[in-house]
Amino acid sequence: MAAPGALVLTALLAGCAPTIGVEVAEDAADPVCAEVMLAVPKTLGEGLPKVRTNSQATAAWGEPGAAVTMRCGVTPPDVAADCQRVESADGTVVDWIVLTDGEGTWWFTTYGRDPAVEVVVPPAVSEARSSSFVSDLAPAVRQVSAKKHCS
Repeated sequence: MAAPGALVLTALLAGCAPTIGVEVAEDAADPVCAEVMLAVPKTLGEGLPKVRTNSQATAAWGEPGAAVTMRCGVTPPDVAADCQRVESADGTVVDWIVLTDGEGTWWFTTYGRDPAVEVVVPPAVSEARSSSFVSDLAPAVRQVSAKKHCS
């Protein structure tokens, strides 16, 4: 049994952990999104620890102002323009629609999966590291069956 002081210290430290604000997606209540969230990694890439978020079916890695965010339940994209196939270390292939705003923010949205998963990489992250860590999300994303693929 833990000492009462240890429980209080644990509660206080948990209260200090950052919470990242992430807008909830339209279909976040889809049951498969719960499966996706249970499969997300504790660390993304090299050194981006998972942190708490304030919305259902969301995840984040990093710190406030420099966090990669993920939302399950976004509207699936209709077209496969800018579609890229990304293979993970375990051989899982995920098709992503990749967009950038030209100012360093990148959006990755799964293609051919409903509900879709969206990952946003802010400039504070994209300027310092490669976005190849999206392959780390394959175990989570594959919880949603692929119905279409990049051409």
